[in-house]
Amino acid sequence: MTNKSKKTIGRVDKADFPELGLNEIAIKIDTGAYTSSIHCEDIHEENGVLYCNFLDKEHPDYDHKPLVFKEFNTIKVRSSNGIAQKRYEIKSTLKIFGKVYKISLSLSDRKEMKFPVLIGRKFLNGKFIVDPQLKDISFNVQEQ
Repeated sequence: MTNKSKKTIGRVDKADFPELGLNEIAIKIDTGAYTSSIHCEDIHEENGVLYCNFLDKEHPDYDHKPLVFKEFNTIKVRSSNGIAQKRYEIKSTLKIFGKVYKISLSLSDRKEMKFPVLIGRKFLNGKFIVDPQLKDISFNVQEQ
């Protein structure tokens, strides 16, 4: 795949998550992270169904928005401090640059983090080139 077929993305942007009913969510691009994650609290499994609340302080509409998943996995994620933890992972979609992509997201309590969503290499690979000097490229492009 040549660079011409890859889209340039900056260090931060905004994206929609159509299957989750979330729009204009702040995302941070992190080439140091392998997996992507989304900020959820009260994550619990009941009768084979996964429940959690999505939080985004920029969007009061999404303060404790309940999310329910019938299909999910558990994965091990090693954080930047080297500690491995078990997390739930869901499959969803992300819309950026007017295009919808499939994405795997681990559910994580990111309340100490500035961005509710972290996008890692597993998603970026083959699709995007990251330019850390740029930001909000997709969000500032008017969709046609």
